[in-house]
Amino acid sequence: MVTWQSPPPGTTPGRTRFVEVAAAAGVTFVHRHSPTADKHYPESVPGGVAVFDYNADGRPDIFFTNGAEMPTLVKRGDGFANRLYRNDGGMKFTDVTAAAGVSGIGYAMGAAAADYDNDGHVDLFVAGVARNQLLHNRGDGSFEDATGQSRIASGEWSAAAGWFDYDNDGRLDLLVVNYVRWSAQGGRFCGDQAKGVRIYCHPRYFEGLPNRFYRNRGDGTFEDVSARTGIAKYVGKGMSAAFADYDHDGDMDAFVTNDTVPNFLFRNNGDGTFTDVALTAGVALPESGRPISGMGVDFQDYDNDGWEDIHLTGISGETFPLFHNDSRTRTGTFSETTASSGIGRLTARLSGWCSVFADVDNDGAKDLFTANSHPNDRIDRTEASGWQQPNSLFINDGAGRFRDAGDTGLAARPAVHRGCAIADFDADGRADIVVLVLGGSAELWHNETGNGHAWLTVRLTGTRSNHDGIGARITVGEQVRTMTTAAGYASSSHAGAHFGLGKTAGPVTVRVEWPSGTKQVVDGISPNRLVEIREPE
Repeated sequence: MVTWQSPPPGTTPGRTRFVEVAAAAGVTFVHRHSPTADKHYPESVPGGVAVFDYNADGRPDIFFTNGAEMPTLVKRGDGFANRLYRNDGGMKFTDVTAAAGVSGIGYAMGAAAADYDNDGHVDLFVAGVARNQLLHNRGDGSFEDATGQSRIASGEWSAAAGWFDYDNDGRLDLLVVNYVRWSAQGGRFCGDQAKGVRIYCHPRYFEGLPNRFYRNRGDGTFEDVSARTGIAKYVGKGMSAAFADYDHDGDMDAFVTNDTVPNFLFRNNGDGTFTDVALTAGVALPESGRPISGMGVDFQDYDNDGWEDIHLTGISGETFPLFHNDSRTRTGTFSETTASSGIGRLTARLSGWCSVFADVDNDGAKDLFTANSHPNDRIDRTEASGWQQPNSLFINDGAGRFRDAGDTGLAARPAVHRGCAIADFDADGRADIVVLVLGGSAELWHNETGNGHAWLTVRLTGTRSNHDGIGARITVGEQVRTMTTAAGYASSSHAGAHFGLGKTAGPVTVRVEWPSGTKQVVDGISPNRLVEIREPE
């Protein structure tokens, strides 16, 4: 076990507070989605963020996906480059895109970070419109394009992706989330043609796609097992994915949000196949029985009962559904707690994209952050809802109910928010937030909450499991977190598992259930630090 001591958080009592520091920090990324009068559909839905330590210096760095020219889908010029910002410490960042070789190809959408070859260096998959890219981390501060060698295909509109070890062989496999069939040629006119007012078409006008699933062979190549596993037979309009062993049978399962069609919950059967059980589990649709515009998602235990729950975002009038895992009393089932938790009332007028559970005030209860914006840039002509919306933060009272966090600073910047990621960028023990803005400057929200609460961040190194420990269940007290890098909307947070410890002063015990089946207990860990736990050989 290796540990690093970080500075303790501020101890001045005060409310939850965030300050936007992107420009001061050197994060100058401006997203370019190439909006046109023709309203090409891909213009409205990018893009994602990945937070991961690309150079193994212990500090989380930031990667943004970027667009391309429309309708050619070609990156012409430096302005369309995907961007990587190196964390230099002290909330200062440097653009290292060129040196790292990650400017990218095509119209990029989502990002997924993980060490797929177990060499100790975090790699990156970038999903895009007809072009996907696998970037292998060389370990010297640069990446090589391994897409061709990997046998991961392109051609479809991929919106997002996520890494998980579905067969527990110690190698991370890749789920690519596909959206709809789209072509720049022959697009229909949506809106008021008589008045010449064109809008982005509703998803119902596009045919859905099955997702793609790739098994990691361990030699740098992947095998398309979409058909063999059963994934290929389910056609949806996928936007994002999140992973957890929701029924605690030892195999990782996958939840996929779908846009205006029922969601998927791919239950891992443990024999190399999946079955979509979303309908019988109670998470395909909200209680209204109508599909929503499912966007971002997180799959974590929000009420500290030990079972992983699901939250996803929708658009105004749909609310943001919250599904409680009832497996403690009835295995494999969920009940909708959107209304009883307070989330229904809080989100009825909002349109959300990114969704992540994070204990921003370190009180031991996971709070909920959503990045908001309506998908229709002309929505204000027909509804009171605006295209640009502020981000939202909902504080968890510890009993499974949420309230609006109030004046935290996050609402000060209405914008066209999309993907987001969470990390403690300055090692002060508080979760910070980075958000991509469609066609605008990225936001970096520094958490300046001062309440004296203790915290612990856990990073894992697998020896028999995958190197990142993805899929492990980590328990501290009553809190449980699944180690995953897939959360939000088309985004990835690879910065360890963060636990708020409230007024805890003494040492705590950390329990880890590794994907390999190993169960490990580490006692006597002092709070207010980052701890790295290595799986026993």
